[in-house]
Amino acid sequence: MSVYLCSYVEPCSLGPRRCKFSCIPGFLAHSDELNYSARVFVLLLVLDPSSFKLLTLVDHEVPVLIIIFLGMDSRRYATRRWISKYMFIVVLILVTLSFIGIFDHTQNITSFLRPLWDTPPPPFEYMPHYYAENASMDNLCRLHGWSLSSEPRNVFDAVLFSNELDLLELRWHELYPYVTKFIILESNTTFTGIPKPLTFALNRDRFAFAEEKIVYGFLPGLLAFEVPPDPFLIESQHRTVMNELIRRSGISDGDLLIVSDTDEIPSSHTVKLLQHCDGLPSILHLEMRNYIYSFEFPVDYNSWRATAHIYSRWTRYRHSRQTDLILSDAGWHCSFCFRHLSEFVTKMTSYSHADRVKKKEYLDYSRIQRKICRGDDLYDMLPEEYSFKDLIGKMGSIPRSASAVHLPSYLIEKAEKFKFLLPGGCQRSPE
Repeated sequence: MSVYLCSYVEPCSLGPRRCKFSCIPGFLAHSDELNYSARVFVLLLVLDPSSFKLLTLVDHEVPVLIIIFLGMDSRRYATRRWISKYMFIVVLILVTLSFIGIFDHTQNITSFLRPLWDTPPPPFEYMPHYYAENASMDNLCRLHGWSLSSEPRNVFDAVLFSNELDLLELRWHELYPYVTKFIILESNTTFTGIPKPLTFALNRDRFAFAEEKIVYGFLPGLLAFEVPPDPFLIESQHRTVMNELIRRSGISDGDLLIVSDTDEIPSSHTVKLLQHCDGLPSILHLEMRNYIYSFEFPVDYNSWRATAHIYSRWTRYRHSRQTDLILSDAGWHCSFCFRHLSEFVTKMTSYSHADRVKKKEYLDYSRIQRKICRGDDLYDMLPEEYSFKDLIGKMGSIPRSASAVHLPSYLIEKAEKFKFLLPGGCQRSPE
C-alpha cells in the first residue's frame, strides 16, 4: 500500500478532494501492518485529530492512504470539521440507542400512553350485593329486587383447565354444596402449542369428593412445530368445544351456568343467592376482587369477566363482556397463585399472553421468587389503565395485606396445606 504525507497549498474550506495540496511519497506498508480489508480502512491515531485528516482514494487500482497535514492557516477549519463530525457521531449513537430503548420497552411506553390513545369501555351498572350469615334467603332475594324461588335451580360450573390444581380444589370445595355438575375441559397442549401433561386426569383422585358431579372433556391440541399457533385462536377453539360439553352435561333451560376461569372463584353465598332467587337477569357479570400470587396481595376490584347465565339454547361459553350488569363483590380472582415456581414458568410460556416473556431471564426461578415476595410484576410491565391517575396510583409494588378474612372457607380450614396463599407465605418451592 502506498502512503503519502501531504499538506494544503493554501487554506481551503472545500474539503480534500476539491483543494490543492502537495504530497511527499512515504513508504510501502505491508497489508498486515495496517489491518485493512478491501478498500475500507480503520486507522487509530494518537496524534492531535485537528492536525490530521484521512482520505481514501477509491479510484486507484491499488488503495492509497493519504495523511494530509494541515497548515496553521487551516487548523481552525479542521477543528470545526472534526467537531461537526464528532457531534454527528454522538447524535447517531443517541438516536440508535433511543430506537433500541423504544423497541425494548414498547409495551411499557404503550401502557404509559394508553390514556392518550385508548378509550375506556362504557361503565358497568353495578348491582349492590347484600349478604349476612344469619339473613334469610327470602330477605336477601328481596333486597336484590328478586323473589324467592319455589325450588332451587340446578347449577353448572364450567372451566377450561390448564394446571391450577390448588385453585381448582379450593373452587370445587367452595361451590360443592350448590353445584349440580362440575364441567371441566383439558387439553394435552397449551394455547401456545407446547405439549403438557393431562394434569387433572393424572390427579383425579384428589377430587374424589366430587367424582359423581364431574363432567370431564379432553381436547387433542396442535403442537407448535406442526402448525404455528395463534394463542387467542386456540383459546377460542377450546371455548367452542366447551359449548358442546356443556350441552352434553344434562343442563336444561332455566338452569344456572357459571362461566369463569379456574382462578376466578365465585363465593358460595353468591352462587346460593343466584340459585334460590327468581327474577334474575339472563346474563350477569360477577365482580371479583383481584389478587396476585396469593391472597396477601390484593390489587383491586376490576375483575369482571366471570358470568352467571340463566341457560338457554342461545347461551355461549365466552370470556368477554356480554352485558352492562355486574353483581358487586361476588368472589375472588387469584392470578398466578401457584405453589411451585415451575408452575409460574408453565403459565408464563403457555397462556394467551405468552408474548410478554421478552427475555429468557424472566423465567429464572430466583427472579420469579423475588417478584412474588415483593409484589412486583413478573414482566416489569406498567399497569394497564385508562387514566394517568389510576396508572400512577398503581405503579410500583403491590402493598401487602395481613388480612385473611372473607376468603374461601376451605382455604382457612386447610390453612397449613395452602399456607403459600396466605399472608406471610410468599416463599415457593421450585417443583
